[in-house]
Amino acid sequence: MEIAFDKAFYEIAVLVLLGALLGLAGLVARQPLVVAFIAAGVLAGPDALGLVASEDFIQTLSQFSIAVLLFLVGLKLDLTLVKSLGRVAVATGLGQVGFTALFGFLICLALGIDWVPALYIAVALTFSSTIIIVKLLSDKREIEALHGKIALGFLIVQDIFVVVAMVALSAIGMGAAGGGSGAEFLRLIGGAAAMLAFVALFIRYLATPLLGLVARSPELLVIFSVGWAAGLAAAGDAIGFGKELGGLLAGVSLASTPYREAIGSRLASLRDFLLLFFFLALGAALDLSTLGAQVGPAIVLSLFVLIGNPLIVMAIMGYLGYRKRTGFLAGLTVAQISEFSLIFMGLGIAIGHVNDEALGLVTLVGLVTIALSVYMITWSHQIYDVLEPALGIFERRRPTREDAATEDATRHDFVIFGLGAYGLRIARGLRESGHSVLGVDFDPAALATWRAEGFEGRFGDATDPEYVAHLPLSGTRAVISAVPRSGGPLTAADPQLTLLHGLASAGYTGTVALSVTDAANVPEGPDYAGVIWLTPFDDAASFAVERLTGAAELPKAG
Repeated sequence: MEIAFDKAFYEIAVLVLLGALLGLAGLVARQPLVVAFIAAGVLAGPDALGLVASEDFIQTLSQFSIAVLLFLVGLKLDLTLVKSLGRVAVATGLGQVGFTALFGFLICLALGIDWVPALYIAVALTFSSTIIIVKLLSDKREIEALHGKIALGFLIVQDIFVVVAMVALSAIGMGAAGGGSGAEFLRLIGGAAAMLAFVALFIRYLATPLLGLVARSPELLVIFSVGWAAGLAAAGDAIGFGKELGGLLAGVSLASTPYREAIGSRLASLRDFLLLFFFLALGAALDLSTLGAQVGPAIVLSLFVLIGNPLIVMAIMGYLGYRKRTGFLAGLTVAQISEFSLIFMGLGIAIGHVNDEALGLVTLVGLVTIALSVYMITWSHQIYDVLEPALGIFERRRPTREDAATEDATRHDFVIFGLGAYGLRIARGLRESGHSVLGVDFDPAALATWRAEGFEGRFGDATDPEYVAHLPLSGTRAVISAVPRSGGPLTAADPQLTLLHGLASAGYTGTVALSVTDAANVPEGPDYAGVIWLTPFDDAASFAVERLTGAAELPKAG
């Protein structure tokens, strides 16, 4: 009996295992997965082990990953976002983009690169990796620090610039696809206008009510989001302006809804998995025989990114009145290029403006800058201590703006997960005692009731550690879970333990109070040390007995 051999399946299995092994090695070396995945692609490529044979299948997964990635970028671009960014984020973001693009272009010309690929490379050098920066700042527990907030602000400005660059390239691609045919070009323009009109109407009338219905099921929310991203990416490709812009519009269409944070956090793991295939395909496509001649230019451009980008950020922030320490720590976050840089170069190749050598050069710059910037950000405080005497030129005599900026952060005395009847009553009592309360729930109806009572609320999930890590927990006295702990062998996840792990990963050291339906269900173990356990049914029953009998408080179970 002959056994059928699915070559593509075994090939994908080997590639995923190879990516996991190199990812583990990168983890030991404190490197992000981007570097490990590209290395896996190079190792699996035709110039090394020759493992990549099912190129069409891998390319399909690669394109799908780009659509999901750009969907998540679009998801952050709320139409009202620019107004709320603040002067420092806009000034620093635009200044860094302009500086890097201009001087990067001049450096490329000096290196003998033709002006068209030089322009592409210069623009590619302006993008910093949001994924890497957020991960490193989260690991260092500096997301809520002043320099962390500023860094996230100008990363959003960069994302907006990514959108503009992608739209510009798509327009160029549409013109090229027209091939000089006026009728074909008008068809592309008409299709693009129709899709933009559809997205605008969807945002205006359907997005929020539709997501409110879908969000009743967390699983359906994920499936709908992926389907929506893939659907609009396919529509964009069918019209002629590419999957990338279609995926981006899919994200923008949901960005104004209150569910965007939940969607983004739940798709993060899927994004990371799919990006494996993008970087595998990228690494496998590199011609190692041509990379040797690009080492010199790659070193020059890498030094420009590693040194020039932080300098311009420090200069702008110093001019705006921030201290040199804040400017330095924020500046180090842009000392690398992004996965979007590689996607941008790939679009240039698809249009025919650049060749594989330009992509290889940007890939080398990406590997060098990402690898080194990880250590620069990880050891940022130690590096600052060494360089501090020479950084005085980046600080005004009176950097008063920083003092004012630190007063703008919103703090809550208590954060409550689970906004049902029990959580709502706890919040009412805390508010009557003069405390501020932030509520988090995954139920749109409960969240609407919560907000109707005047509380600040967010759409999120206690079992999502990535979401918990982004909450404003600095200065919070206690985090309370009013989500009952459900027992049983078929329980998918213990929400209480998951929340505890998420809080620990976020660096939260305050009080944690968790609720259970019965005191007998209180778990034991080191993970729950120091937790305050709330037993609403036992407490209510004891109070009811006391009211009915007039007796002293009965001893509680357990």
